[in-house]
Amino acid sequence: MNLFDHIKNVLAANEAFCKDGQLFKNAVVEAGLKLDPALLNLLLKDEKAKKHFFSDVEGVAVFDKVKFQKFVSNKQFLPDSFTAYKNKIGLTANGEYLTEANEVVLDFPYKDCVLEGGQTKEDQKRQEIFWNETLAPDEIDRLFEPKVLTKWKRYDKDGEYEVKKLDKTDNLIIKGNNLLALHSLLPIYKGKVKLIYIDPPFNTGTDSFQYNDSFNHSTWLTFMRNRLDVAKEFLSKDGLIFINVDDIEEAYLKVLCDSIFGTDNFLNVISVKSSTPSGTKTAHKDKTIIKQKDLILVYRKTKAAKLNPQYTVRDKWDKHYSLFLEKNENNEFILSKLIDKLLAQEVVNKKIGLDKLNIDNKVFKKFYLENADKICRLQSHKNKEADKLSRDKGKIVFEHIKDGESKGLYYNGQVITPLQQGIHNVYLNQRFVDDLGMLLCDFWWDIDYQNTQNEGGVSFPTAKKPEVLLSRIIEMCTDQNDIVLDYHLGSGTTSAVALKSGRRFIGIEQLDYGKNDSVQRLKNVIEGEQSGVSKAYNWQGGGSFVYAELAKDNAAYLDAIQAAKDSKALSNLWDEIKDKPFISYKVNPQDIDNSKQAFEALTLDDQKKLLISLLDKNQLYVNYNDIEDADHGISKEDKVLNQQFYSL
Repeated sequence: MNLFDHIKNVLAANEAFCKDGQLFKNAVVEAGLKLDPALLNLLLKDEKAKKHFFSDVEGVAVFDKVKFQKFVSNKQFLPDSFTAYKNKIGLTANGEYLTEANEVVLDFPYKDCVLEGGQTKEDQKRQEIFWNETLAPDEIDRLFEPKVLTKWKRYDKDGEYEVKKLDKTDNLIIKGNNLLALHSLLPIYKGKVKLIYIDPPFNTGTDSFQYNDSFNHSTWLTFMRNRLDVAKEFLSKDGLIFINVDDIEEAYLKVLCDSIFGTDNFLNVISVKSSTPSGTKTAHKDKTIIKQKDLILVYRKTKAAKLNPQYTVRDKWDKHYSLFLEKNENNEFILSKLIDKLLAQEVVNKKIGLDKLNIDNKVFKKFYLENADKICRLQSHKNKEADKLSRDKGKIVFEHIKDGESKGLYYNGQVITPLQQGIHNVYLNQRFVDDLGMLLCDFWWDIDYQNTQNEGGVSFPTAKKPEVLLSRIIEMCTDQNDIVLDYHLGSGTTSAVALKSGRRFIGIEQLDYGKNDSVQRLKNVIEGEQSGVSKAYNWQGGGSFVYAELAKDNAAYLDAIQAAKDSKALSNLWDEIKDKPFISYKVNPQDIDNSKQAFEALTLDDQKKLLISLLDKNQLYVNYNDIEDADHGISKEDKVLNQQFYSL
């Protein structure tokens, strides 16, 4: 029985609300608004009604009259209604009509719904059910229940073998629907993830977001919102999320993320140079502006988040560093011109301008790295006390000492800043080295996107992100042993870099990439493959991870329907399915059997669509609380491992 019919039966106990199966909506709405004791008593006595319309506040049941009013005011009120107010689809924001709200919101059809998003192949088109949060709470509750995990394997330097025991520190790769996997993992990892990086489908029309829906744009936004809502719960208080996106959806996603994470927690949009204007990309240069970048939205969980600033190597000498500081025989600080020192030590063979210095010259590089504490520049400052004392001293180097501690060196009212402060750990020639660094801000122009399709020993020709990009993000946001989560794992770049850099990882992927998936890549990493950032981390191999899949229930039938080659195979599948509890409760199998001739007249594609529509989408995977049901055939070993896992 769906929730509406159940509540109607509850209200039927009082003829003022319902009589002879006829619900008096106005009377019920008015009673709800007035907090009528007769209505509240009926609802409180029923456990299902109490669960959905009351909240427990320190032992007191508090009635949610707004939610109840929405529920009983729906003009459609059909068991299969998709939205809270289908006649006003997408016209509410945070529980209020837009005309009554004072905030700027992103509104779109089905925004209050849950889209399971069960696509398993890149070119697979899916008709999806939009489960409404108000009209279908039972369906959503079951959809989000933790699922049984199966096909457990452990991978380490000794190869692949059966999992005997699970541990909190295990790295994880989960295969299956990422929304359901996230809800399954949440009780274990809530508040424990330091970084989430995702590279979701961009919805360009040619990528993997192939949902066969006339509301493709709103479908994508619903798909993203469902997953971001739960992903936020994984983040620790100092956690951050990086979302790789195309400019097609970036502006919409920004507003959506503002509503989920809060505008105060928006940090920036990073532009990453991802291509060069050449070849076929420039074919339409007279009609459009050629795309050359990807975008990464960055949000924090709370203000507790801290970043590890990242630097890129400078491409030329900063001519502000024009001085050389050293002590004379009297132990006094003396400033001289840098060029004079370079000439004296034969680093250069003639007097040249500072802008002519070549930082790639090995002799000069050796000199400036060895003398980084002596090469310096003058800068303004805000130390008023030191400023006065320095100016009083005139053109000599003055050390400001206060309370027995040096506060810096000053010259003629300016502070002396050594080059040492500009030497940072940078990625250069596949290694992390100390060199002249430039602070990275919101434009990353220096990452090579070329020739990365075979990184990790797997061929992934499209949309594969360079390991150095993930390394930078991971280094910026995490420390050793922090957990990194990627629930659009693809070829496994995030997990591969996490392993090489000494972080823990959780990866989720639902698309089937065959031999070029993340598992194969991580096996290669464990064996010590040397592509990507391996040299930078001096990676020699090692580490481990545990692999598991969501246990399929009628998802197995869904796969079989999609794989069927002819009508006979589909008819055989129907004969098998109709006697099992996997079809929707709204379907009468006899009606299908009586219409066999009409069914056979359909195209093969339409026959598949029809059979898929008959499946109960809430039973695609086995719920953990049904693990003992013999109909699901869960092995004894899997039962033990699931019990271990969910008790972590």
